[in-house]
Amino acid sequence: MRLALAQVEVRPADVDGNLERAVDAVAEAAAEGADCVALPEIFDVGYFAFDAYARHAEPLGGETHRTIAEAAVEHDVAVLAGTVVEDLEASAAAGEAVPADEGLANTAVLFDADGERRLVYRKHHLFGYDSAEAQLLVPGERLPTADLLGHTVGVTTCYDLRFPELYRSLVDQGATMALVPSAWPYPRVEHWKLLPRARALENLMYVGAANGSASFDDASLVGRSTVYDPWGTPVATSDDDPTVVYADCDPDRVAAVREEFPALRDRR
Repeated sequence: MRLALAQVEVRPADVDGNLERAVDAVAEAAAEGADCVALPEIFDVGYFAFDAYARHAEPLGGETHRTIAEAAVEHDVAVLAGTVVEDLEASAAAGEAVPADEGLANTAVLFDADGERRLVYRKHHLFGYDSAEAQLLVPGERLPTADLLGHTVGVTTCYDLRFPELYRSLVDQGATMALVPSAWPYPRVEHWKLLPRARALENLMYVGAANGSASFDDASLVGRSTVYDPWGTPVATSDDDPTVVYADCDPDRVAAVREEFPALRDRR
């Protein structure tokens, strides 16, 4: 799999513009041979634009998801629709399985190159430190995986990186790759460099940590979207400007590393 992390510019509450930039990044990545493109956390509204969450929330299959699914089909590439703010009541009314029948969620959807929904993940761990997320959103309950281009892929979101048991659960489901849409801000640069690397190393898996490029009234994102290999080695990274990061991720390499260094089998 040639993985692309689309570190798009995210402007506060500029939903139309953010979606247009995301679709442009998908097209650019596909033209460069990407098989799968991952977008950042809350790429539609902007993570720190909390006042805009309710106003711009959509159900699963809403306009943002339809647009991303259409881009996946048009460019023949799988796309992780970062995360968007989901209206749980509207999703429930449409017959979707949701963790609550009202409220908002921080929701990632993985589409394959046929535009089919392969995975829905709602962020489990809601950030409370200097953030309104924990007050505004409902946490997710499911931790699904999807088989995609030879990998078993799981998704977690940003703050989830601080909870390693979540990644152990993915490994127990056979995951060889975790995609992590994020909106990681300054000044915690070293945390951002350490945590996804640790999750890759301890689980002997690929981790693609896709951050945004954005400035809000109270925060700016660190960027530095990075792909880590199963040894925890960063194989592709960026600075904090808008860009697309590419890495070739071979599922056979995961199997080889786990055979060579069988730490997962040594768990007690």
